[in-house]
Amino acid sequence: MNAASAATDRVVAIIGGANGIGRATAQLLAESGARIAIGDLDADAARRTAQERGRGARGYGVDVGDRASLKAFLDAVEADLGPVGVLVNSAGVMWVGPFAEEPEEAARRQIGVNLIGVIHAVALTAPRMRQRGSGHIITIASAASILPTPGEATYAATKHGVLGYLKAVRAELHGTGVRLTVIMPTVVDTALAVGTSTGSAALLQPADVARAVARAITRPRFEVTVPGYVGAVNRLVGVLPERARDAILRRLVPDQVASVDRAARSGYERQFTDG
Repeated sequence: MNAASAATDRVVAIIGGANGIGRATAQLLAESGARIAIGDLDADAARRTAQERGRGARGYGVDVGDRASLKAFLDAVEADLGPVGVLVNSAGVMWVGPFAEEPEEAARRQIGVNLIGVIHAVALTAPRMRQRGSGHIITIASAASILPTPGEATYAATKHGVLGYLKAVRAELHGTGVRLTVIMPTVVDTALAVGTSTGSAALLQPADVARAVARAITRPRFEVTVPGYVGAVNRLVGVLPERARDAILRRLVPDQVASVDRAARSGYERQFTDG
């Protein structure tokens, strides 16, 4: 069985699926025979990506910060393709820079998309899956969920929040047949990460994370880091005295305050000031 075969003929809904990790995931799972629903704030991009996938894929506009919009998306997917067997939360935004210089709108936008969006999606999808007795919700978080990341304070707060939220929901869903997975990659080559440093880790490609999603469908686990060694290193470092732990993490984790290419990020981050 290949990594994606568990998705065969399932309805897989991907939020934030028009670009980056979501797009790569849609491609991989469509190739395995899944019926793909792509939701994105850019509805036209979602429909174009769905057309490229073929095999009956459908594209929809959805605003993760609007609970009514997410409900409408899930209702439309179920009407068009059938009950959602796998939901992939892949929408995300990030502002990079010193915490005291972060624009208020940047903080609000990250919290709204990265954290509230996940809360809305899980709260609306998990009860439908619980009623059927099966389903899998996979959320793309970040290694920032478990590591100290200078220059990404609010982004890290949202990703820590996602991990904490999913831990609590997972406990509530125990025994219901509904599985949760949180995938925590290091820096991925997407628009979100343009102009940032990877630190000691190699730059990941969206396909690397897509393969982790596919593996999680086949062999469900709750916490997945990409690369896998990140989780093991974090656990090992966590038992060290504070001074030693801090020294090691400073060598491993990129300092985005010191290394960010502000000019390279200007186009992407304009969304936080231009709406």
